[in-house]
Amino acid sequence: MTAIDLSGVFPAMCTPFDEDERIDFETLQADAQRLETAGVDGLVPVGSTGESATLTHDEHVEVVEAVIEAVDDVPVIAGTGSNNTREALELSERAADAGADGLLLISPYYNKPEQRGLIEHYRTIADAVDLPQIVYNVPSRTGRNIEPDTAVELASHENVAGYKAASGDLGQISEVVERTRDEDFAVLSGDDGMTLPTLSVGGTGTISVAANIEPERTCAMVGAALDGDYQRARELHHELGPLFRELFVETNPIPVKEAMEIRGYGPARLRSPLSRLADEYRADLEAVLADLERDETELADPAEGDR
Repeated sequence: MTAIDLSGVFPAMCTPFDEDERIDFETLQADAQRLETAGVDGLVPVGSTGESATLTHDEHVEVVEAVIEAVDDVPVIAGTGSNNTREALELSERAADAGADGLLLISPYYNKPEQRGLIEHYRTIADAVDLPQIVYNVPSRTGRNIEPDTAVELASHENVAGYKAASGDLGQISEVVERTRDEDFAVLSGDDGMTLPTLSVGGTGTISVAANIEPERTCAMVGAALDGDYQRARELHHELGPLFRELFVETNPIPVKEAMEIRGYGPARLRSPLSRLADEYRADLEAVLADLERDETELADPAEGDR
């Protein structure tokens, strides 16, 4: 297995659709290049933010291939999870064949396996696919928490390289970090509002929704924390706080796709059953995005604010 550095910022990419709900590959590749240029440390296509639930298996692979083709020097970590172990294995093998550098595997949802079933699920894929793999814990979507004991046991597998933490439970995240310190194992935040707290207890980075919109600021925040400059990291965390909140007023990726359209990065179209952001939230999102742009302009030209 070729190791990858799982520290830093890894945007969970959106999948853009055209008016006929087909994947807009030109916009997808331009977005990948924009994010790479902004300085992110890797890209994560076809996860929850990429609307993986409404993509066919062939579309999954096509998106991964397109992102790999678009970028020059950042790893591509493909979302290949499923609540069906055989299906997750097939997607993982196909992503590996397409050239993915790593895999992100959401824990099985809806059928709610026991912890022993989770271990078997992840080990089956890790035994068969020789790529770094990230276990993704998001109980709000799956209905089942990956307990610390399970995460620690999986960390001993040479191909299980990390843990994406989106439980909202900092105590649990800290315990996983604490108990895997002797392993070559990364703990990444999967919740933008929890990124700085996760880094403070030893996390290595974030798989981020907000980084689609503010990649430079997100990279600066994470970089400052990893360098030990928590004063600067806190400043950036609070600058980004309103965006973090607006991006989750409705189910992800509804708000971030709206933000992408407002910024001109891609269309807000989603595949059913997801729907466009409710009108009542759009003005607040626009205001937050405008404030961030204004702050960026003033930082670029300090005299601007004095005129």
